[in-house]
Amino acid sequence: MDNPEKKHKRRVRYKGTHPKSYKDKYKEHQPDKYKDTVAKVISKGGTPAGMHISICVSEILEFLQIKPGQIGLDVTLGYGGHSLEMLKCLKNEGHLYALDIDPIELPLTRERLNKLGYGPEILTIKQLNFANVDKVVEESGELDFILADLGVSSMQIDNPERGFSYKKDGPLDLRLNPKKGLSAAERLRNMKKDEIIGMLIENSDEPYAEEIATAIISYYRKGKKINTTSQLQKIIEDTLEFLPEKIRKDSVKKSCQRSFQALRIDVNSEFEVLYEFLEKLPSALASGGRVAILSFHSGEDRLVKKSFKRFLKAGIYKEIAPEIIRPSKEECYNNSRAKSTKMRWAIKA
Repeated sequence: MDNPEKKHKRRVRYKGTHPKSYKDKYKEHQPDKYKDTVAKVISKGGTPAGMHISICVSEILEFLQIKPGQIGLDVTLGYGGHSLEMLKCLKNEGHLYALDIDPIELPLTRERLNKLGYGPEILTIKQLNFANVDKVVEESGELDFILADLGVSSMQIDNPERGFSYKKDGPLDLRLNPKKGLSAAERLRNMKKDEIIGMLIENSDEPYAEEIATAIISYYRKGKKINTTSQLQKIIEDTLEFLPEKIRKDSVKKSCQRSFQALRIDVNSEFEVLYEFLEKLPSALASGGRVAILSFHSGEDRLVKKSFKRFLKAGIYKEIAPEIIRPSKEECYNNSRAKSTKMRWAIKA
């Protein structure tokens, strides 16, 4: 007996003129099919769902001076925007290596770039932490240019299932690779009060670290669990109830941002990974090789600045950026997520 013909399943309708739920934004998730919708979102300074708008592209390309035939590396592939622009500079000569540890987004980016004509003959993508840059060099040889964009991709931030943002309810996960290690919920549950305070101060300079840590521990002692982004956000909001009303809303917002950032850095060992990468970086670059690094908070920038200065003094780098490079006012206006970006560069002797 033949299988009955499958009935067409209609898309679930939503109220209003535009869907609020991440998964229902079907037009934004299909940028090739709904270009007008995507363009409209971007023109209003937003980032379409499932997309990421690359930052400081012109500044990066101007510094890297990529030429056809060179070998380069993008250590944080993400949506592939920076890699795409670097591939265009190579003009099908040379090779670009790209790394990412996100098993969810990496295959999507690989497919996207492959459809644009950038296959394995010009582009090698590896699911690898950039702390292991030396493993890439074993295959590629010394590199002419390297880019590290240390920010979390918009696709990760906007997807509530990843738990990166307090703005939407979802599991308190925050792992760049959700298949490895402890989630933020598990990590937080295993921490003592002093450890939480230290994490909040060291990773994000949180001024209310002690109050927030005390509230979290108290919550656990009552036999309650913190498994979702909304639960942690509510604890922070209730903790800061003592603040004057005129500053409370803004203070809660900033403390939520800092606390989630601190947890994400801790869960993914981001400072340790960056330090290891910076230590291996000179050995990965060819003589005259160039590296550009985008950071998004003071802790990252301090590590990059200290490393570049130390290797410059040792004569390993012949030149480093004399000061921070920031995105233009126009870029910040068009992409609010660019505002905290700091770019530094170095050239190997």
